[in-house]
Amino acid sequence: MAESPEIAHRSADGAHRSAEVIQFPFPPPSADSAPKARKAPEIVAFDRRELSLLLSIYGRKVAAGEWRDYALDMLRDRAYFSIFRRTSERPQYVIEKNPRLRNRQGQFTVTNAEGRILRRGHELDMVLRVFDYGLTIVK
Repeated sequence: MAESPEIAHRSADGAHRSAEVIQFPFPPPSADSAPKARKAPEIVAFDRRELSLLLSIYGRKVAAGEWRDYALDMLRDRAYFSIFRRTSERPQYVIEKNPRLRNRQGQFTVTNAEGRILRRGHELDMVLRVFDYGLTIVK
């Protein structure tokens, strides 16, 4: 090994001391060789406007006594807003957001408990119109 340079420094008691510099056989790590931070997997979620639409419909139906509970599931490729009549049941309706279908049938889908697609579309407010029932005659 080649001669190491010495570095002079002052110790706590005021005396001058020297320290030997150690040369390592490999270069210091560069910014390129630093481990890359793993990107958190992106998830699909309802945005603020969509949640507002969903919760306004939900609030109306709860006030009418038709619905009692809901669940939000946000996965890597889609998001679900499930609506329950009773908590212990399967969902009565599921509103799905699947961005991969954005350019095809539309990214929003409403399905019932049997799995039948009730409405599909590009805009959530148009899809949620399936819950606007018509007037009925009461005798």
